[in-house]
Amino acid sequence: MSTVAGWITGLLALFLPGFGVEAVPQYNGYIEADYVYAAAAGTGRIATLPAIEGSLVTKGTLLFSLESDNQAAALRAAEAREAVAEATWRNLETGSRQQEIDVIRASLSKALADQTLAAATLERSLKLKQAGVSSAAKVDSDQAALDSANAEVAQLKAQLAVAELPARDAQLVGAKASLEAAQADTDRARVDLADRLVFAPTGGLVERVYYRAGEVAAAGAPVISLLPPGAMKARFFIPEPDRMQFKLGDVFALACDGCPAGIKAQMTYMASDPQHTPPIIYSRDERTRLVFMAEAQILGAARLLPGQPVTLTVPE
Repeated sequence: MSTVAGWITGLLALFLPGFGVEAVPQYNGYIEADYVYAAAAGTGRIATLPAIEGSLVTKGTLLFSLESDNQAAALRAAEAREAVAEATWRNLETGSRQQEIDVIRASLSKALADQTLAAATLERSLKLKQAGVSSAAKVDSDQAALDSANAEVAQLKAQLAVAELPARDAQLVGAKASLEAAQADTDRARVDLADRLVFAPTGGLVERVYYRAGEVAAAGAPVISLLPPGAMKARFFIPEPDRMQFKLGDVFALACDGCPAGIKAQMTYMASDPQHTPPIIYSRDERTRLVFMAEAQILGAARLLPGQPVTLTVPE
């Protein structure tokens, strides 16, 4: 009986090509792209927009810029406040100005000269008194003049010492903290100004420009979408009965209308939850309606378009 069945099967295969040959499983899907979106960190009116749809750009190319008059003014004001804070801190750190110290030193030099003269006058008056020429009142007067000169010298020396000292520690700490806060404000203003220029984070194709020059772009809103090289992937669906046959890293043959032969795609993702139509009873027969979404990275430089339908098969 088995011989007769085999003979019939062979005869049908002879006259009906493909009869008895197990069909190669095919998995349908579409091409999807991982875009990179360029957006501004802050809200602003677009000043320039040199990027053109369909053009290729390299990493670091200027894509667009926002008006920056307010940010430039804020940076100048921050730099001025920083200069004032630094001058205050340095003044407290070094003590009085050099001109003030020079005046005190000149006054001290005059006081020292007066002190020397008063000492010499008193010595002469004492000698004259011993000779009976000068009176005691003259000696007392010269002694008072010397005491006054000594006091003035001592006062000026103390003033000079204070002028050459830096400010107290608490004042220096406060001035230093004010300087650091001003420097932080300057850095922030500089970053805000730099953020008005948006450069390409990666090279690729300018796929879409969503705004035009003169329009206001919100903070974080994509202005330009870039398609980097190698960002294409096939998203397809594997039926539940076939799911356990595949693993990440498996390579598929990819075909589409008008595509050249030999395109390969490597599986990089498989969903753990099934995609399905409205609720069904998961009997043995109905489980075939469940499919699991998977993704495969396109290998090579195939010219595919996002949204293009594709079919994936396991190469022999």
